Amino acid sequence: MAKLTKKHKEALAKIETNKLYSLQEASSLVKEVSYVKFDASVDVAVRLGVDPRKANQMVRGVVTLPHGTGKDVKVLALVTPDKEAEAKEAGADYVGLDEYLQKIKEGWTDVDVIVTMPSVMGKLGPLGRILGPRGLMPNPKTGTVTMDVAKAVAEVKAGKIDFRVDKTGIVHAAIGKSSFTPEQIFGNAQELIQTLIKMKPTAAKGTYIKSIFVSSTMSPGIPVDPKAV
Repeated sequence: MAKLTKKHKEALAKIETNKLYSLQEASSLVKEVSYVKFDASVDVAVRLGVDPRKANQMVRGVVTLPHGTGKDVKVLALVTPDKEAEAKEAGADYVGLDEYLQKIKEGWTDVDVIVTMPSVMGKLGPLGRILGPRGLMPNPKTGTVTMDVAKAVAEVKAGKIDFRVDKTGIVHAAIGKSSFTPEQIFGNAQELIQTLIKMKPTAAKGTYIKSIFVSSTMSPGIPVDPKAV
């Protein structure tokens, strides 16, 4: 087992053993237990009572965080020439088509989100083995395959993130930075959790929200009372 550093032990000491915190308390405490020297990412992990192996219990969707992600999201818009101007105006960092398809084929993936149009998806198919594992393949369900390219780019830039339950039944999402105020962290975390609650699959039985943890990069997780969200 890895040896705990002095700072990690100090952070752990601030979290009461066996206590379930309210989301508001956790949103304040996560700032106190963050001890790294950079602006750490604040993450939420929600364990759901679903079986992700069953298609009717898969939880996947998008949420627009009211206070943004705190991260400058790099967006590539793969569009036809007639859509280039609106993509640039909406804030896309890279705009084009064939030249970027070639760059991706050669291994370039220095972007966070790719937005494209339905007519271009056929060209992206062969690049699935590069984009898929990195979570970069556009998907109509997350709003990244659309004719309204400007709207999609603007939403991503404003704090729209996509999430999906992993094979262990947990949804992990970065919802801000440790430099955010407790109110901003709370607002973003609550938006994600409420979105998950609304998405409960009808096939899921028993307790749906099993556990919630709020943490920042390298910090210990703070357990949140699922019944109080």
